[in-house]
Amino acid sequence: MNKLIIKTLLKTSMIVVFLFTWQITFAQDKVPKSINEVITQNPTAEEDLKVVRDYLNAIINNKMDVAENLLSDTCVTTGPSNGESSTKTELIDIWKEIHKVRTDPKNEMIVNTWRVLEGNYKGDWVGIWGTYTFTESGSEVIVPYNYLAIVEGGKIQGARIFYDRLSILTAMGGTVTSPNKK
Repeated sequence: MNKLIIKTLLKTSMIVVFLFTWQITFAQDKVPKSINEVITQNPTAEEDLKVVRDYLNAIINNKMDVAENLLSDTCVTTGPSNGESSTKTELIDIWKEIHKVRTDPKNEMIVNTWRVLEGNYKGDWVGIWGTYTFTESGSEVIVPYNYLAIVEGGKIQGARIFYDRLSILTAMGGTVTSPNKK
């Protein structure tokens, strides 16, 4: 009986050691890479920065022909809400409507660029941290925003914008009311 217990303990110990070794071995495959293995300097930085700066300045200053030429035909911009997107044509049409009611546009921005070497975000990216200011219905509205664009061949291939719609609503005198609870 003693031999049976010892054999069982040895087998159990071997199984446990094997499982730990297996887990450690395969867990090492999931160790995140260092930032320098995934992101590097953008070799076309100046050109890409110019494309995105020129595009944003064209959009804000109602130069839709310039803006349209800086977007690829397949460009899709997402945001600011999750799941919201606009094609090139939709985006240009939206800004044409915006310019019918907004005046005195201003845009201040800081730009940066980098290259992602692998994965879903592979490519040359430009990031903008900016403040867009305009007047609409007699109210000055200040919109801080973040804009990320992937640039290839001198055109914006896709973009993601983040800004707070609620701040625009309240700056223009709008209010939000809570739904009635029953």
